[in-house]
Amino acid sequence: MVDLNEQQSAIDAHGIIGDMRSAALVNDKGSIDFFCWPEFDSPSIFCSLLDSPDAGIFQLAPDLPNARREQIYLPDTNVLQTRWLSDEAVVEITDLLVISEEIEDLPLLIRRVRVVSGKATLHLRCAVRHDYARTPTHASLDNGKVCFSADGQPGLRLASSQPLQIKDGAAVASFTLDQEEGAEFVLGGQEDERVDGGCTDLALSHTLKFWRGWIAQSNYRGRWREMVNRSALALKLLTSRKHGAIIAAATFSLPETPGGERNWDYRYTWIRDASFTVYAFMRLGFVEEANAYMRWLKGRVSDCCGQPTKINILYGIDGRQELPEAELDHFSGHGGAKPVRIGNEAFDQIQLDIYGELMDAVYLVNKYGEAISHEGWKHTVEVADQVCEIWNTKDVGIWEMRGEQHHFLHSRLMCWVALDRAIRLASKRSLPAPFARWDQTRQAIYADIWSNFWNEERGHFVQHIGSTALDGSMLLMPLVRFVAATDPRWLSTLEAIQKSLVRDGMVYRYRNDDSQIDGLQGTEGAFAACSFWYVECLARAGQVEKAHLEFEQLLRYANPLGLYAEEFDSQARHLGNTPQALSHLALISAATFLDRKLSGEKTTWQP
Repeated sequence: MVDLNEQQSAIDAHGIIGDMRSAALVNDKGSIDFFCWPEFDSPSIFCSLLDSPDAGIFQLAPDLPNARREQIYLPDTNVLQTRWLSDEAVVEITDLLVISEEIEDLPLLIRRVRVVSGKATLHLRCAVRHDYARTPTHASLDNGKVCFSADGQPGLRLASSQPLQIKDGAAVASFTLDQEEGAEFVLGGQEDERVDGGCTDLALSHTLKFWRGWIAQSNYRGRWREMVNRSALALKLLTSRKHGAIIAAATFSLPETPGGERNWDYRYTWIRDASFTVYAFMRLGFVEEANAYMRWLKGRVSDCCGQPTKINILYGIDGRQELPEAELDHFSGHGGAKPVRIGNEAFDQIQLDIYGELMDAVYLVNKYGEAISHEGWKHTVEVADQVCEIWNTKDVGIWEMRGEQHHFLHSRLMCWVALDRAIRLASKRSLPAPFARWDQTRQAIYADIWSNFWNEERGHFVQHIGSTALDGSMLLMPLVRFVAATDPRWLSTLEAIQKSLVRDGMVYRYRNDDSQIDGLQGTEGAFAACSFWYVECLARAGQVEKAHLEFEQLLRYANPLGLYAEEFDSQARHLGNTPQALSHLALISAATFLDRKLSGEKTTWQP
């Protein structure tokens, strides 16, 4: 029987399926315990990952309590298979969100079960709970299908090849299958004709063809092709097919500290993370994704021109600017971590580094993708002019500190990047620009960083003016070509980072032990993206053997499907929202550079 009190699964015990409109997490017990519908950032319909099955769950599993469970992706796709292996039977469930022909089609979830050998009894329980389980959901039978409805919420319908019943507001079924027999279940919009269209074979075939055709365009042929491809597929899954936006992660409020309060909603588009993702796509030859993101970004920049510093650090997928934060007090949280937050108040923060990431993306896309338009260049000039005005002000930094504002090194660094890329782009394209002013400001920022952020006594760069602390974002200094990777001052900083922030190859963003600089209690896990940046810094500094070993260790910290959340705990178990775009794009960058170094190739293509 299905476990009505199924315990929460670990963050890294999940695969993800998606259709570039929404995404669902499937745990290794065969349960879909997280699914927002119909958009990435819509209210959840299944959310037992952050509470209990009462918050919504879609359970489907054989009655094989002693079976070994495994999850794999069908090769080169985002179609997931969960398998049970026991003496009595071998059973597999294939899960997918269909890649539809029409971009406006609602998500369509298909679950197919097959007994590979032996004989097995299976149990299903589909408990839709609308609006983060805040609005009562009514389940009703309609010609063998189960309809789920709630006031003010979109209706859903479940079709099944097995008889369905309703129990405690959920669709339930128990059935026995012999060897080579199967069953299928389709969940979609209440009025979606595809739900009972009987075309699951065609839908699966089309979805497999889409993912395999897409990943085949990758130009990566290096040592870690399987992991790089999995990272690319995860990034593609986090892109909006309709809008071109790229979300930071598929989930909300998964804790960065077990039982802690660092629980944020990452189902939105951060200018920083998405711009870095553009770089990763470019590295692999995926130009269209980068172009689509830049078209989305153009709308955001044009909305904000004439309003200094008003380019938001994050937006809704559809470009909306207001993302008010709320707490779901009725959810117990993952592992008891509260509060459970939706929305993200960081949309109203000032983070000056986003100008650098934005301009770097503009520069790269113009170089390898679509050339910038006249209108686009006008907006770019306005952004660069804003940087000249505001670079010497305080902000909350890359890590969205909720404490005091400071003059952060990373913010200065990326303001330098913004002007550097603007000057490069204007020069390469012979575009009109106030070169003298931009260059003068660029030089001023350069001098400021070397004067105010280099601590002679400590022998390394510091996190912010008035501090002696280190920061994982410093690892980007050579990656954005501000300082040579072999510069003695940088090497001494890298050595200091190794001593202070690195633990078995896992790199912490900062230490919060004494200063509580981020305005929150306690500490957090090691940051996956910083860990991969560290590998690339080692490789660029000529420490290739060490970089290779550290990289291989980090690869072992992926979950069994090759996915990464945001952070690691002390035993390299996953913490934070998952899968995290920043983690996967940093893996791609490190793998690409390190592979070329190990192969003896020239590594001239840099950020």
